[in-house]
Amino acid sequence: MGKATGIIEVFGLAAAFVAVDAGCKAANVTVETLDKNKPGNADALPVPLIVAIKFRGTVEDVKAAVEAAEYAANGITGVISKHIIPNTEESTEKMLKLNAFDKN
Repeated sequence: MGKATGIIEVFGLAAAFVAVDAGCKAANVTVETLDKNKPGNADALPVPLIVAIKFRGTVEDVKAAVEAAEYAANGITGVISKHIIPNTEESTEKMLKLNAFDKN
């Protein structure tokens, strides 16, 4: 059985770091690598970069981390979306390691 995964997308890197910090302080979770996305309509957004945070742990811990991260990010720039996968499938786990920060 895989760990739970919580994914929350926020506007901007500063909000992502604050959200990660809040989530990790709120629950016993680990963080997969952050991921970024610069959407086509970036100029129309409050911050032109979207960052996905991926928390891992038990369902209860992941829920607590995502809630804390959401509260923290909303205090800065805002949250775009969030979702919790209770039992992450093996092939999905491999995809969680991918990120665009490593790309030039």
